[in-house]
Amino acid sequence: MTGIAHDAFVAGLRNAHAMEIQARELMERQSERLGDYPEVKRRVTEHLGETRLQIERIERCLEQCRESTSTLKDTAQSILANTMALMHSAAQDEILKNTFANNAFENFEIAAYKSLLVLCRECGASFAREPLLLSLKEEEAMAGWIDQNVEKVTRQFLRQQSGKHEESAYATVLTT
Repeated sequence: MTGIAHDAFVAGLRNAHAMEIQARELMERQSERLGDYPEVKRRVTEHLGETRLQIERIERCLEQCRESTSTLKDTAQSILANTMALMHSAAQDEILKNTFANNAFENFEIAAYKSLLVLCRECGASFAREPLLLSLKEEEAMAGWIDQNVEKVTRQFLRQQSGKHEESAYATVLTT
């Protein structure tokens, strides 16, 4: 494999690896804080397992290209993910912010895998087609799940906030 398509494919694989590192870090931080949302926690944990496999698939593709990951990109994305998780954790509506961000991120990943599939075809890297397709399908499934659950998560958030408000009012009555 040589040429522009090969170079773009390798760069895309490195970018996808860093993207999945970021996704892994985000989901690890989020899953630690999803105790009030067991269904979301279950799905995030499940997708975290898929993400770890996606990272391995990308690494194998890079190895078959006789290339390696980009430590700089991976580190930068890891730091970014942890910073984003920290910022969201301070918000009262953390679950909503995470849901919106996850929806956007999943669609970003879908676009990245679709592009990688074109590049792998253009540069003749047929060995990468199946692993990339599998990752694409996992991302599409997760994006679909998030999309189908935005309303449910929002309603659950409102119920929980209402319950916290009532508990706070009750505590105020008890202390006065």
